[in-house]
Amino acid sequence: MSDHPSKELAAFAAGLQFEDIPAPVLRRTEDLFLDWFGSVLAGKGSRAVESIATVARAMGPSDGASEVLISRTRSSPLFAAMVNAAASHVAEQDDVHNGSVFHPAAVVFPPALAVAQAIGASGRDLLVASVAGYEIGIRVGEFLGRSHYRIFHTTATAGTVAAAAAVGRLLGLDAGKMLHAFGSAGTQAAGLWEFLRDAADSKQLHTAKAASDGLLAAYLAQDGFTGAQRILEGPQGMGAGMSTDADPAKLTDGLGTRWTLAETSFKYHASCRHTHPAADALQQVVRAHGLKPADIAQVTTHVHQGAIDVLGPVTDPRTVHQSKFSMGTVLGLIGAFDRAGLAEFDAHFRSPEVVALRDKVTMVLDPEVDGAYPRRWIGKVTVRTTDGRTLHGRVDEPKGDPGNTLSRAEIEAKALQLAAYANGATADETRGVAERVWRMAEWPRVTALL
Repeated sequence: MSDHPSKELAAFAAGLQFEDIPAPVLRRTEDLFLDWFGSVLAGKGSRAVESIATVARAMGPSDGASEVLISRTRSSPLFAAMVNAAASHVAEQDDVHNGSVFHPAAVVFPPALAVAQAIGASGRDLLVASVAGYEIGIRVGEFLGRSHYRIFHTTATAGTVAAAAAVGRLLGLDAGKMLHAFGSAGTQAAGLWEFLRDAADSKQLHTAKAASDGLLAAYLAQDGFTGAQRILEGPQGMGAGMSTDADPAKLTDGLGTRWTLAETSFKYHASCRHTHPAADALQQVVRAHGLKPADIAQVTTHVHQGAIDVLGPVTDPRTVHQSKFSMGTVLGLIGAFDRAGLAEFDAHFRSPEVVALRDKVTMVLDPEVDGAYPRRWIGKVTVRTTDGRTLHGRVDEPKGDPGNTLSRAEIEAKALQLAAYANGATADETRGVAERVWRMAEWPRVTALL
């Protein structure tokens, strides 16, 4: 194990070259970028997102070099990153890395795109910076561990360091300055799960601030601003302050050979990822036995502790966004409509049929599922029917996981659906962006997407 993992991570991020990255990882980065693009546009019109955008317009320039996707306006990299990151995370369709329980796209691509547009970087530069952000952020999330996630939103905390890595790579920071950027990013890192109990808007602020604070940290480091040298593993660093099971060995595990970006999953259902394994397992049972809502007397979901920690407080969701953290609501939509997509949540999260099913769902801690988590997210349900049958469903890899991933055609179809959801882009525009993204390595300069 490295005796200074923060320094080793900084050197990796600063020194990463296009030629170092395997072709499948580069192609996966393009896939994840298009998936993220759709998620941003789906955030258009969200009250929380529009509030952040309003503040950004009041405080930022109106003629900057960086694109605010939901409004097709321009701003500085800082404020464009802030708004795009907020929009990325509201539809609950952005990617997730299982082992770190971290949503990289929402905090890596917004600052990377904004800075790349501002400095005239190439598509290759954007790809390399994005990979650096993913690799650093995922490892920081794994390092912080399960105890961290019980209280802290890892995407907000590890995401700040991930954003600093991506922007630092675009700015050409050397290893020393990259380490300072990590120090400034880590000291700003924050984000607590308490907001779920109140249906508050904080989740959008989490990604907005992670992206913009990481960007700020990198620009400050470029100017000579110094940060803590052991911000991750130090005696008063992130691990010490935010975790009881932090494992510094995970910071440098397979660095340069294990490409964690390739382990990242796409989200199929429009809800918290903790609901997806059970949703897939219930869908399996419903389809196999032709069940209707009236046939279902009880659903028991066998889950890991992280699901109970995050979803447990949400028993009677009051908003669409809060309902995406309700295991009962998600499974109610699956039972009633065979899907839990954006349209289903908007129209039916409080419909009597869904609420009736919601109240029949219970979560129980399962030793097998909990033991596999977070590396594997197993879905297990037991369904008791009104005619007395007991049916079981099991999914070892939820739809979207690397072993059960989406094809490029499915990714494009998802992006089309997300872009159309809030009229963020036409189908022709989205297809045009997809065609460009598949050739990102050929871009001489990163320009506007829309």
